[in-house]
Amino acid sequence: MNSLRDIVELSPQLRVIETQANYGLQAQALAPPRWDWSEVRKVLLVRLRSIGDTVLATPSLFALKRFLPNVTVDILVENWVAPVLNNHPHVDNVVVLERSGFMTRARVARELRAANYDVVYNLHGGTTATFLTRATGARHRVGFESYQYAQLHNTRAPSPLLLWEQQKTHSVEQQLALLGWTGVPVTDRPRTQLGISTEASETVNHLLAQAGLADRKIALIHPAAAFATKQWAVENFARVAEFLTERGFAPVAIAAPDEKALLEKLCSEARVKISTLDLSLPEVTALAARSQLFVGNDSGIAHIAAAVGTPAVVIFGSSNIAHWRPWNSAPAEVVFEEMSCQPCAGYFCEKFDQPECILRVPVERVTAAVDRICRGGPPWPPQDRNP
Repeated sequence: MNSLRDIVELSPQLRVIETQANYGLQAQALAPPRWDWSEVRKVLLVRLRSIGDTVLATPSLFALKRFLPNVTVDILVENWVAPVLNNHPHVDNVVVLERSGFMTRARVARELRAANYDVVYNLHGGTTATFLTRATGARHRVGFESYQYAQLHNTRAPSPLLLWEQQKTHSVEQQLALLGWTGVPVTDRPRTQLGISTEASETVNHLLAQAGLADRKIALIHPAAAFATKQWAVENFARVAEFLTERGFAPVAIAAPDEKALLEKLCSEARVKISTLDLSLPEVTALAARSQLFVGNDSGIAHIAAAVGTPAVVIFGSSNIAHWRPWNSAPAEVVFEEMSCQPCAGYFCEKFDQPECILRVPVERVTAAVDRICRGGPPWPPQDRNP
């Protein structure tokens, strides 16, 4: 495999991941149709796990709806993630899987069977996703031939690397490849998209007004991450917040309810005022759309910001940048420290006492990226970026 230098453009201060352009060409499929699409009435996408995983499935939703505007397109996600798809323009139904045991999965399996889907795409490949894909009894159950239980799919696609004729693929491209192999036009590589509810926007505007930020430029800061190998030091985010304040932004920080201590530390470390908000996922989406800049770790919130067109600076640690960078349509930069052990599984650092990949990223490199992004950012006052 090539090194990270094969996918990045180096500058003296910052390694920049180039935003992939939408080529503006008419989309094509990656292979001829595998069945008669005129007979298809209902399609299900199965994409379990995290916020970021769900957001990165939205280009596949778009591609299906564009190809089949009169067909029902549903998606199966985990219950805690489902609100991120509220008001999504390309989803007919969000089917929810609760985080619990066998009986819950069996109940969902029965519901899926009763829905009579014609085509089911397993975008995840994990054991539960594969079990539920098989349980649908759909005429066409599509997965990659590399999946652990690939035999439970009756339509198995080759590697997305072969289909795209690339050495690396982004998560979005990997999922689109499954659709493209069955005849769905995908070669324009659609961007991620999320819906923004009027209610969520009104709540966010009200909270910002209460904080005295109604007419301010907002820099959304997300200092949390799923693992220590992806979490930049809180004191570094404090320095960035000070830098942003000097440049006319009002820093607003968010985190999950069980991460409030992180926000408290951030506020205590900073020499400027940082507003914090306790928001639902739809409200996070609305706040990201209202913000003029996002700065944060590699996380689901970074993907939400990308999906609503917010310029972003994202700090990466252990993750595979080529596969997991936000699928931006707005100006964006990824900041990271290239190391021989990066990327890794990321749950913990196997080489050092602490995750050096994320901890070695200097504040100056992030603030330099912010400066560049701001020069190409959106106009002020804010404009509607609801896709």
